[in-house]
Amino acid sequence: MRSAYHSFQKSDSERELTWSPAEKSVARKAFDRALQRELDGVIAETKSRAAAIRQASDVWDLERYLTKRRGQIDRRFDYRYSVLIQVFGELLHRGRLSEQDLRGLSEDKLVAIRRYATFLASPMSAITE
Repeated sequence: MRSAYHSFQKSDSERELTWSPAEKSVARKAFDRALQRELDGVIAETKSRAAAIRQASDVWDLERYLTKRRGQIDRRFDYRYSVLIQVFGELLHRGRLSEQDLRGLSEDKLVAIRRYATFLASPMSAITE
């Protein structure tokens, strides 16, 4: 089954976006902030699950949770400029980034990010996930 990312069609202008040095700085800070928020959530959940360990099988359940979350984070947090619009769109959609975090990016990039976040919120993206 195709992912929402692969079903979303980039416009020609989105494929040719260039990032100024100032935008690269804004993007890196926003990306790092979102990643830290994600990791903070994993840390809190891990502590909660670890505190609830009562038997050996609980340890392996925790290990499975961490392995799953690491895979999700590794797939979701991709800092290649060629996919950063979609990464930011997904993070905006999931509430890990706000538009405030993205302030300093050009309007064409913000429009593209909002467009992808809106696509993810649509019923069409659920069909492709």
